[in-house]
Amino acid sequence: MPPTVLVIDDHAGYRASARALLEAEGFCVVGEVADGQQALDTVVGLHPDLVLLDILLPGMDGIDVAGRLARLEDPPDVVLISSHDAAAYGSRLSRAPVKGFLLKTDLSGEALRELLGE
Repeated sequence: MPPTVLVIDDHAGYRASARALLEAEGFCVVGEVADGQQALDTVVGLHPDLVLLDILLPGMDGIDVAGRLARLEDPPDVVLISSHDAAAYGSRLSRAPVKGFLLKTDLSGEALRELLGE
């Protein structure tokens, strides 16, 4: 069974393109959401294997969401994404409980599998 993925990004166009790319590369995208609180609620309901999580979200940012997800009983793997380079987030990014970080332009099934150790 392919890994299940929840895509979290406040831009509908990016969510749609990420879904298309991931599904073409063998992932099963089980949902898309636009903000941090909705992300938390959806993860609890859907139990995805992987959360592709934008850092810059309205309300709660992706790094805060990742911290909350890490405290779940059975947390998903989390990969943070952004249009901004990792250096823009400094030590917050390096301390985040995630599998890794990708620039949005670098998203691919191969890059995700590498971060997940597959």
